Amino acid sequence: MDLDLGREQLVVVGASFGSLSWFDQELPRGSVVLVEEPDVIARRDLARFAERLPMIGRLVAAEYQTGFDPDALLAREPGLADARLVLPGLEYAVGATARLAQRLGLPGAGVEAADVFSDKHRMRLLADRIGLANPAYELVDDPARAVEFALAHGGRCVLKPTRRSGSLGVQLITDPAEVPARWAASAAPPDPAEATGRGLPTGVLVEELLVGSEHSVELLVAEGEVVFANVTDKRIAGGRYPVETGHTVPSALPADAHDALRAAAVRLAEAAGFRSGMLHSEWILADGVPTLVECAARMPGDMITALISIAYERDVIEAYLRILRGERPALPARATGAAAIEFLIAPPGRVTAVDGRRDALRVPGVLDVQVETKVGQTVPELLSSAHRSGHLMAWGATPDEAANAARRAASEIRISVG
Repeated sequence: MDLDLGREQLVVVGASFGSLSWFDQELPRGSVVLVEEPDVIARRDLARFAERLPMIGRLVAAEYQTGFDPDALLAREPGLADARLVLPGLEYAVGATARLAQRLGLPGAGVEAADVFSDKHRMRLLADRIGLANPAYELVDDPARAVEFALAHGGRCVLKPTRRSGSLGVQLITDPAEVPARWAASAAPPDPAEATGRGLPTGVLVEELLVGSEHSVELLVAEGEVVFANVTDKRIAGGRYPVETGHTVPSALPADAHDALRAAAVRLAEAAGFRSGMLHSEWILADGVPTLVECAARMPGDMITALISIAYERDVIEAYLRILRGERPALPARATGAAAIEFLIAPPGRVTAVDGRRDALRVPGVLDVQVETKVGQTVPELLSSAHRSGHLMAWGATPDEAANAARRAASEIRISVG
């Protein structure tokens, strides 16, 4: 990647270990200023982590997750005024990043769009207003009302916090009698490691439980114009917690379904007034109709950007950074191949053995095998994406070929627990 960045030209608000490690392979030494919550810096030992990444020139402590004052930050850190682009490293940094970019006169999502897509209830209201398909939903403040909602919708529902990411706190309920016991997991989910200890306020949405295939749409937008769109197929774990277990790029859907999903995502972006950056929206095709699940005004997780870069033979993160610098990069309209990722899901318990990595690497098409769970560790119940045990990435000439290679390789990995 050649962005001609000098020292401290890129400000990243919020630390994602995975994204930052990838950036470190691509960006010049000292080009990044990392802004993070003071208590998160201490809890995650970010100072030591930053020392290992040559691209990070400076680590700045600032509160941004529950209130952010860009003028106060710039008064303390005047050097940030020279930044050439600003991006969010986490879901919880989207609002602060938009405000800092606006204050500096740099391209960004826009404050209104950032706030809409950081609150799942506001997002639902926007979709209703423009006529996009939503599941039935209600913002509720007690479990009794959620029970009433479930009974009115076939005895099933989804409970989710309005402000969390990585599927944290999202539950599929098939027996209304379980709602009171399950309420706290959505109303007060455990704070993830990247969240400030001050607490992240959230409401609770109860939604109709839909049935259909699940997909995401990744848009690159430059000053309100969509310059790239990709549709991804998603695989979801069965059971109460809908954690994503795999993705394939591009989608294997027929052209008409692909076009419908893209059109719905573009309408959502335009209605929110999204200006510049990457928008990742998630959808269920319910009876063939794209029905909104949620949307994030940031890069997608789960290495979807890597899959896009492989399938389209274009570095999509470089294109994203160029857009945030005010450029309008040329991007391919169609993929030349396909790529897939499959996540390892181990049963809960203490790990006694991990086998099969060498066999997985021998599967044709496999690009990468990462097993993060080690012998002696305890695997928790699968409540969010943070509880997965690793991943395998593969390519293929078609989406089915790539997905089959990733799944076959994943089947070679055996994680034994006692």
